[in-house]
Amino acid sequence: MLTAVISLAAISSGLGLALGLASRKFHVEGNSLVAEVQAMLPAANCGQCGFPGCAGAAEAIVDGSAAPTCCPPGGKVVAQAIADHLGITLAAGEDIRPTIALIQDHLCIGCTKCIKNCPSDAIIGATKQLHIVMDEACTGCNQCAEKCPTGAIEMLELPQSIHNWVMPQPARYS
Repeated sequence: MLTAVISLAAISSGLGLALGLASRKFHVEGNSLVAEVQAMLPAANCGQCGFPGCAGAAEAIVDGSAAPTCCPPGGKVVAQAIADHLGITLAAGEDIRPTIALIQDHLCIGCTKCIKNCPSDAIIGATKQLHIVMDEACTGCNQCAEKCPTGAIEMLELPQSIHNWVMPQPARYS
């Protein structure tokens, strides 16, 4: 019994040492700019940007395949901070606002396709029953609206409040 325990401990120690050495030898440095942009994003990993989480969005922003405004939960403040950090300017027409889903009662047939596709479990309802959306949990990812066969779900801009209002830039006089 003691021999088996000692031999297993020796084997596991040897394999652990080999894995540790291999991880040091084959270590690959990541792009530090991607890590910096990812730290600026809100870390919601909601998928509203169309990328797999905030890490995917950060990679796309850094390589230029996505605009800094691709993150609706981050809003204007995050988009401007990312643009400033990367040294790019935002286009004048790029105005993003957070959205939430709204289910129109008279069109909802209770098919539950929206519930199955909601990544944040913000929709409450059952089969052949009216569904509702919890505004606090909705991330505005639009996945439910895309899957709704009757078009009962529409995406509405969040009303401005103290939590999502951004002061516009002052007009420049010539």
